[in-house]
Amino acid sequence: MTHARRRYGRFFSLLIALALVASVSACGGKKGGGSAGGNGEEDVGDPVRGGSISYGLEAETNDGWCLPESQLAISGIVVARAIFDTLTAPNAEGDYVPYLAESVEPNDTFDEWTITLRDGVKFHDGSDLTAEVVKNNLDAYRGKYEGRSPLLFLFVLQNIESVEVTADMEVTVTTTVPWVGFPGFLHASGRLGMVGQAQLDDQENCATELIGTGPFKIESWDKGTEFVASANKDYWQEAPDGKPYPYLDEIRFVPIVEGEQRVNALESGDIDLMHGSSAQDMETLESLEEGGAVRTRQSDDFAEVAFIQVNNSKPPLDDVRVRRALSLAVDRENYKEVINLGRFTNASGPFAPGSIGYLEDTGWPTEADVDEAKSLIAEYEDDVGPLRSITYQATPGTVTQEVAVFVQQALNDVGVELKIETVQQDTLIDNAIAGEFDIMGFRNYPGGDPDELFVWFNGDSPANFSRFKDEEVNRLLAAGRSEPDPETRKGIYEDLNRRMADQAFSLWANWTTWMVAGGSKVYGYTEDTLPLLPGDSANEPFPGLATGHPLHGLWVTEE
Repeated sequence: MTHARRRYGRFFSLLIALALVASVSACGGKKGGGSAGGNGEEDVGDPVRGGSISYGLEAETNDGWCLPESQLAISGIVVARAIFDTLTAPNAEGDYVPYLAESVEPNDTFDEWTITLRDGVKFHDGSDLTAEVVKNNLDAYRGKYEGRSPLLFLFVLQNIESVEVTADMEVTVTTTVPWVGFPGFLHASGRLGMVGQAQLDDQENCATELIGTGPFKIESWDKGTEFVASANKDYWQEAPDGKPYPYLDEIRFVPIVEGEQRVNALESGDIDLMHGSSAQDMETLESLEEGGAVRTRQSDDFAEVAFIQVNNSKPPLDDVRVRRALSLAVDRENYKEVINLGRFTNASGPFAPGSIGYLEDTGWPTEADVDEAKSLIAEYEDDVGPLRSITYQATPGTVTQEVAVFVQQALNDVGVELKIETVQQDTLIDNAIAGEFDIMGFRNYPGGDPDELFVWFNGDSPANFSRFKDEEVNRLLAAGRSEPDPETRKGIYEDLNRRMADQAFSLWANWTTWMVAGGSKVYGYTEDTLPLLPGDSANEPFPGLATGHPLHGLWVTEE
């Protein structure tokens, strides 16, 4: 049996993969997991077919999986990866390679892309994956298909001028301007799955009657309790034993909102696998791993960034002096030790290591400077008048409330009154979209091609929740999107990184580590046991965990 054995990559987060600043994960702990035991010493043997596992998720996806219209956070993406496949997928190097597609090739000017599909792929209802279905999907995602009303994808794919069927298994996409990073948008963190024609046209039940080409198909969904997916026996990918993936007969996805409860459920055997990013949970799981009760895989490869999201459109936060003062008020090393248990790498900007836009030094402050922060506030008040109080929105969780109090105390020391408003996560999301906030905790931007952040930073984008409109940022985003030379592109995004630091449009905190932990009987999620990507044997799988992991290679044994 062949297994992947590398650990590198980068990634992209679209739509609302939201969480609070304190809900980030560790980079100070173990990473990857060299074997199913996490230490390179256990011989896991060959995969076993059959069986069922329960997978604990951090939230329910209440709106379902009508993918062109869905707003999927991490838990929704994990389920989507079981049911739907995407046209491309990231490999170990973070490059996007064909997945459902056989090839994705540009013309010389990168404004026309030809997508050739794999033969023999069927949807769960027995219908074929064809060029016409793919065209209809892409049109649905970009708001050009009758009956489907996409939200943020309407803007994400705005650069597509047309989608045409040019052969039975070939689709040609023409773009308005050259689009060098287009293959990454065909994956979109696992959100741009190909939906069966019958689901795409279902006006009543598109969100619940799911039809994909993925390794599992929906059996039932008891909202808030359990999503049951059974094996797709006709899955198009072949496992090393010569039979189709997946190995499991069934996955039962169970939403368990509180991380501590999820860990307890794993320890007690009520669930078999879990996904999370809390530093506190990681410490507990590592202790359990030392005792042999669980095994873990951690990764901060191509990490997303945790930050305080600032509403740049609301006074006094529309003034860069106030934003810079906030950035200088918090002792980040103290924050790291007190809140994050010493486990996190402080961020210098939105681009994590691995992204071509990453810079160790962007000009973002590495230390608190209370005197300078006070001076900036005083300068603002001399020019504008007394600084009003600022409200920090936080969800009710214990850690997120601790973060809010920590930030409140830091700002109080520089003369800024911070009020804490506790809101539920769905309200937090709604407020971000509507712009009804001052500042709030957020986590987003898993590192991939920086062009994939166009939707978040462009001043005309509805997904620019920070509500800044900066001509220099827009210029750099446009230049980077169409620049084919790698070194020139790298310089463009490094300049963008510096501009984001200089203007303090967001207040960067740290990069995130995610963990998958499983009971002693579950395998197939550590990097040495992940399935290879189809096609070229060098297409080893992506090592990041910010948007889940492949599920078709999971297996379970009886001890």
